Amino acid sequence: MVLIGVACGVFMAVLVDRFGDGRPLHEELLSLVALLAAMYIAIFFHLILHEMGHLVFGKLSGYTFGSFRIFSFMWIKENGKLRLKRHSLAGTGGQCLMVPPQIRNGKFPLALYNLGGSILNAVAGAIFLAAYFLSYSLALLSSVFALFAIAGFAVAVMNGVPMRMGNVDNDGYNAFALSKNPQAVKAFWVQLKVVEQTSNGVRLKDMPKEWFEFPPDAAMKNSMVAAEGVFACNRLMDEGKFKAAAARMDHMLKIDSGMVDLHRNLLICDRIYTELIGDNKRDVIEAMLTLELQRFMRAMKKFPSVLRTQYAIASLFENDLAKAKDIRAQFEKYASSYPYIQDIVSERELMDIVDRAVNGAENKM
Repeated sequence: MVLIGVACGVFMAVLVDRFGDGRPLHEELLSLVALLAAMYIAIFFHLILHEMGHLVFGKLSGYTFGSFRIFSFMWIKENGKLRLKRHSLAGTGGQCLMVPPQIRNGKFPLALYNLGGSILNAVAGAIFLAAYFLSYSLALLSSVFALFAIAGFAVAVMNGVPMRMGNVDNDGYNAFALSKNPQAVKAFWVQLKVVEQTSNGVRLKDMPKEWFEFPPDAAMKNSMVAAEGVFACNRLMDEGKFKAAAARMDHMLKIDSGMVDLHRNLLICDRIYTELIGDNKRDVIEAMLTLELQRFMRAMKKFPSVLRTQYAIASLFENDLAKAKDIRAQFEKYASSYPYIQDIVSERELMDIVDRAVNGAENKM
């Protein structure tokens, strides 16, 4: 994103100069403002186009619609009906999740779905570049086309070239992680099926048990397989098997794996929760509450499991029941528009366990 900004900034300086010297200052400023607006519109346009690419190429590959999110606005298919919800995920500007076709002989279509967004951005970038040359004599219009072309190619590269971006892997990295790895292919299929079932109100503990087998350590060097291990821990949490979940999480956090930062930080939040309602060792909790994790929790301040962990910290670590009450109110506020209702049911149960722990501690005094 920094490189996109620098490229657009340099290009805008060239374009403003191209409009001609000797113009009044206010006209040059207006031209610059127009180009800045065009740059932001171009990035927003290509963000939508990118997710549309996943949708279009997913449909062409035999997938069916699951959800479509731009920033925090999310359209989700819930029991056959399309509903508008609010959901945001740190490190992402959008996301299109599709329901995959059945696996046959250990395979199902992957490449076009994962890379469809970058393909559409690159195609659009090429079209805008052609429009730039065709309208070159019209300085402002051709400049706008040029910015749309730059943004298209930049978004295509940013998502298509394999790399880790903040908390998540980009599309190219996902495609790379899936290439020639049957276990990763199965893990990716399971993740998409879990999202489908979650959208239909099914809790993790009620989904097929075979979806949540804990992978071998060596296999979890692949990011997709590592996600399968995270989901196995999540299921143990939903089943209320907190000691088993804590042991699994400690193991996952200790080994060398391909786990993305988003999953790692959410796993640490869950581990803090299990410690708080269990042994509640202050030194263990302090070691996990790093500055990095606190920054992550602020970035994910609307995420239900993060709010639940903050509620547990306020109640059982800081002994600040007024703060805990405020966090619970925030949780209920965001819960009303959260797309996955069964997650809210599960998180409320976990908060109730915190309340019982607080009451138990008070009764001992």
